[in-house]
Amino acid sequence: MMLVRIAAIPTRPLTVGTARIALLNVLHARHHGGQVVLRVADLAPQASPDFAAAIEQDLRWLGLEWDTTLRQSEHAARYAAAAYTLKQAGRLYPCFESDAELRAKREQRTQRGQPSVYDRAMLSLTPAQRAAAEAGGKRPYWRFLLSNRTVEWRDLVLGHRELSLPSLSDPIVLLPDGQPTRAFAGTVDDLATGVTDLVRGDTQLPATAVAIDLHEALGGDAACLRFAHLPPLEDAGEKRLARRVDARTLRSLRQDGVEGGALAAYLARIGTRLPLELASLAALATDFDLTRFMPVPTPFKAATLLALNRAALQSLDFAAVSGRLPAGATDAFWLAVRGELDLLTEARGWWDVVAGAIVPPEIPEADLLATARELLPPEPWQASVWRDWTAALAAATGRGTEALALPLRLALTGEDGGPDMGALLPLIGRARATQRLRVAAQ
Repeated sequence: MMLVRIAAIPTRPLTVGTARIALLNVLHARHHGGQVVLRVADLAPQASPDFAAAIEQDLRWLGLEWDTTLRQSEHAARYAAAAYTLKQAGRLYPCFESDAELRAKREQRTQRGQPSVYDRAMLSLTPAQRAAAEAGGKRPYWRFLLSNRTVEWRDLVLGHRELSLPSLSDPIVLLPDGQPTRAFAGTVDDLATGVTDLVRGDTQLPATAVAIDLHEALGGDAACLRFAHLPPLEDAGEKRLARRVDARTLRSLRQDGVEGGALAAYLARIGTRLPLELASLAALATDFDLTRFMPVPTPFKAATLLALNRAALQSLDFAAVSGRLPAGATDAFWLAVRGELDLLTEARGWWDVVAGAIVPPEIPEADLLATARELLPPEPWQASVWRDWTAALAAATGRGTEALALPLRLALTGEDGGPDMGALLPLIGRARATQRLRVAAQ
């Protein structure tokens, strides 16, 4: 059975770029009837249970579910056993260079125009030199000795890929305290749990080549693995919602008023030629195919996301949003404004229009506004009050109702567009309407 994994790193909030990769992993698995494991990389000292919980909350807000959860902090014995196997096979070697020494080596190679690849100097370390270093209080970190070969695979997005392992530095797999690095632990977990497909960003291409070599050194068959590497998201030059989009957090988008379903529908299809439209996760999984993604950076267009978000908001009933609306907001208010919102946070402004205080612009039609005040019908107001009032005003002034709509809307709401005035006017009420018409005429 196909098995994919979502990698959660609980040292920072979940970003849009990481969430997109998680979403595509889930859709790929569900399309093929596979399983999903959430892997929490909580080995680092700075890993936080609060971040882990927040990431799970963000993933569920996006609509994602998984079948099992793996916490790396619970599998220390697994990583120690894998490291022991590699040491016995001569594929790990100890290193004692400090960060400053390694940095100086890289700078020297760069100045000479050479690739900044680790020179494997520690491979020639004699037992006596190692004993002397340890006696001096140094504790080694351990590197994995990469094979002298070129790794190849058929990528579901990028097509044929190959990477020469000698062009890469031998990766560090164990820190001086014996803690495994995240990349090493991840590969060990993939092998132990039977992960079959890895969907990741294309910045991970070197890591994939290393993982294949490591996978095989631990006894796995890398030929059974399938890979898909997605190019990054790019800002499309738009100002709204476009602040380094790949690194924006899901929490910030939620606070902006974006709906999880709209974001999921957008992220699931940008980079393909499929129509961008609202759809459930199940529907998105039905026709999901990684080979449809184009092997080029994907523009993230805020305007398109906002259009999907508007459609998502328009489909929600009052019960689904009542807890996120301003205090006192009613079903009638939500029905009046939901079709005009790009973001849920915009409801705050319309609540001020119907239940708060606004200062309308000065409108140079004082006589019209005075007549409009005089013709305001007494309350209670029914749904037809806007139509009846503007018809009476049109008869009194000789102006068409369409010509009256803009100055009246400006006076009553301070905006030149927005929700249907037939729905808004009963919510504004006669007292507010009278006051605003007076202020706008001054």
